[in-house]
Amino acid sequence: MGISSALYSGVSGLNTNSQAMSVIGNNLANTNTLGFKSSRTVFSDLLSSQINGSGGLSQVGRGVGMSKVDNIFSQGTFESTESNLDVAIEGDGFFVLKEEGNDTKFYSRAGAFRFDEDGFLTNPEGYRVQGKQFNPDGTLKAGDATDIQVRSTGLIAGNATTTLTLNTNLDATEPIKAMAAFDITDADTFNYSSSVQVFDTLGNPHLLTTYFIKTADNTWNWAWSAKQDNGTVIQDVGTNPLTFTADGILTNAALDPPQDTTAIIPTDTVGGTALDWANGTTVTPITITFDTTQFNSRSVVISQDQNGYGAGNLSGVEIDQDGVVVASYSNGEQTKIAQISLAKFINPNGLSLAGSNLYTETGLSGPPRTGLPGPELGKVFTNSLEQSNVDMGAEFVKMITVQRGFQANSKIITTVDELLGELINLKR
Repeated sequence: MGISSALYSGVSGLNTNSQAMSVIGNNLANTNTLGFKSSRTVFSDLLSSQINGSGGLSQVGRGVGMSKVDNIFSQGTFESTESNLDVAIEGDGFFVLKEEGNDTKFYSRAGAFRFDEDGFLTNPEGYRVQGKQFNPDGTLKAGDATDIQVRSTGLIAGNATTTLTLNTNLDATEPIKAMAAFDITDADTFNYSSSVQVFDTLGNPHLLTTYFIKTADNTWNWAWSAKQDNGTVIQDVGTNPLTFTADGILTNAALDPPQDTTAIIPTDTVGGTALDWANGTTVTPITITFDTTQFNSRSVVISQDQNGYGAGNLSGVEIDQDGVVVASYSNGEQTKIAQISLAKFINPNGLSLAGSNLYTETGLSGPPRTGLPGPELGKVFTNSLEQSNVDMGAEFVKMITVQRGFQANSKIITTVDELLGELINLKR
């Protein structure tokens, strides 16, 4: 019985070392697979039998078996890429993906994403990336993560100008002019003017000009003019002058309340002209904020800022450093679409391999904790891909030891064969 058991111990060694060689071969085959995590084999001895000897009971092993194939989830190195949709994770998190029409969640470390023909962000196999959606105001929606989709059909609507900030300096040495003589067609009746492009509710651009007239020391009146779509020029004079301290700092003491630096171009007014583009659009008032100084320097516009824009079409999509999918449009606007979700497991070694760089949840892995990129779930890097964590040098060393183990176990079988031959020859 002892000789026969040794034979089967050798057979078990051949089997386990063959399986170990398969694991090593799979590791080496996936050296260049994105996000691949290498595996290792863990051997354990088989149940031993008891034998009686002069010294009492003893135990003899019955060979070796495969205890576990572990996945090594160490961090892989990053490769810089030219694609704005390539994302890598630094940390323990996984991307969450779903197959169309299937509620099963898949998890992956490979972030080579692209958009399909319907505008869904997917991996190369067509599994849709999951993320938290944004509201139109730029805040995240409540609820679970869903498919990330960027709709590229049609135009986005324009936004009417409602606020305008003028950062200017008005020359303190300018002469005083009579307000009653103000005429937008006569440059001698005002001291300075500046123009800015504004937009109506359909995204049509219009040129709005603001005029500044010095009516007294440290006091300036302002007026505005614009041209309607029918060619008619509309204009009106501001109701509150701009007043400055002796040091050239805007006080607006004449406004109510004092220190208020805003004025409104109204859509309806009494005794003046209302803002109306005369093109069927919804008329909206424009609030002007004067960020103005009066120093002994030439009058100049330092900056102009208004919140309107015209209609635009989709010009590009990228993923930023926070994992936010941002759509860019031809009118210069950017819209946050969704933020990529990540998942983390208590025991990632319990995940089940699903092929195509994907894993699925099991009872051994535990339920995932899902959320947005961060210190706990992992930080994302754009224009980057995580490479395989296979160490080729270490794998070749393991290959040598496995090869020697296989040879040693094959030698056991040939040796036991010779012993059995000698035993059979005893009958001769």
